[in-house]
Amino acid sequence: MERLCQLLQKKFPSLPKIKIQNVVMDSRKITEGSLFFAIQNGNQYVQEALDKGASLVIADRYSGNHEKVIKVENTILVMQELAEEYRRCLKTKIIAITGSNGKTTTKDIIYAILSKTFQTKKTLGNYNNHIGLPFTILNLEEKDEFAVLEMGMSSFGEIDLLGKIARPDYGIITNIGDSHLEFLKTRENVFKAKTELLPYLPEGCFISSGDDVFLKKIPAIHVGYDERNDYRIFGYQKKDRRSSFQLNDKQYEIPLEGKHNVMNAAMGIAIAEMIGMDSKTIQQNLLQIELSPMRFERSEYQGTKYINDAYNASPISMGVALDSLVETTAECKIAVLGDMLELGEKEVTFHKDVIEKAISCSLQAILLYGPRMKKALQEFSNIPNKVLHFEKKEEIKDYLKQFPRKTVLIKASRGMKLEEIIEREEK
Repeated sequence: MERLCQLLQKKFPSLPKIKIQNVVMDSRKITEGSLFFAIQNGNQYVQEALDKGASLVIADRYSGNHEKVIKVENTILVMQELAEEYRRCLKTKIIAITGSNGKTTTKDIIYAILSKTFQTKKTLGNYNNHIGLPFTILNLEEKDEFAVLEMGMSSFGEIDLLGKIARPDYGIITNIGDSHLEFLKTRENVFKAKTELLPYLPEGCFISSGDDVFLKKIPAIHVGYDERNDYRIFGYQKKDRRSSFQLNDKQYEIPLEGKHNVMNAAMGIAIAEMIGMDSKTIQQNLLQIELSPMRFERSEYQGTKYINDAYNASPISMGVALDSLVETTAECKIAVLGDMLELGEKEVTFHKDVIEKAISCSLQAILLYGPRMKKALQEFSNIPNKVLHFEKKEEIKDYLKQFPRKTVLIKASRGMKLEEIIEREEK
């Protein structure tokens, strides 16, 4: 990370000569040679960082004096500025992905396609915001050929900031949905906020859904099921947790279920072709996809098959998950659905729509959790016996025991932590 060291010396001329091995924000991950950004309560661990051998600490609430500690007014702002400067020094090609749904899965798919052929890094976990993205960029190395970066947001200006820092070479907007309506109020505003990415993209390097009512109107390489798309998907078939499909004149197969994942894969293929990869290599690499945790993650315990899709939820992704559950070959299908957060003043309507969608599916039981689901359920004048609301997760676990062999979908916003109902072997 010689370039980063040079930038630090330039930004802080009084700094002694240092070598940096990695960049961390978590004091527990500090090793010899770390650059530690002390953010918020991280300032309490400055001395610990030095004791562990950190090469440099950047802190905004440190009262002591140490040659390896740089005191600044705002640690986050300094990290963003450094990341922006460091990015300009790198030859790494950056692929930026945003959208209401499917960002992480699309990121994982593109990473699978590229990483088997090129030196590639990707956003880890949920490091997709004003802190996580610059942190990811600062951990890039000069040898990295590609970086696949997820960009999250909840209000105006956030994607603009991330675009300014990352200066992506390629960009994807997966779709425009109902996420973050608590702050943005309308889908039109979600569209405006997501498209803040566009000014930072080179011409001809933007991919989006041509099936999306908002995105199909703007210039892009469009991907989707509609016949007018530049990359048209057709011939979708599902078999044994795999999906096969045709994209224009080429046949592909992925180890994922659902038309939504085919859409995510098609966007990844479009990026790979834009980079210059051939279809044979793309197909080989697609078979190596490994999704992030809690994205339609399957497990089994004592005859119960769990589909853990509890990382996050929105009205669109709830519907997609229910469709995918219905597509499974299981005889006993149960949906455990929790609250969707940040939906604003129409949240009751959105939750009611999801319940109606679930009722229309061929499910043995629909188990609801959370105050928003409860309020939405109260809007129904006639509730089918298979629809129940629970106040506690333990009650859901107990209720599920009456179904000996079942497939259970678990879906809710991250804040609900609904994955806690999954039974596992004791470690």
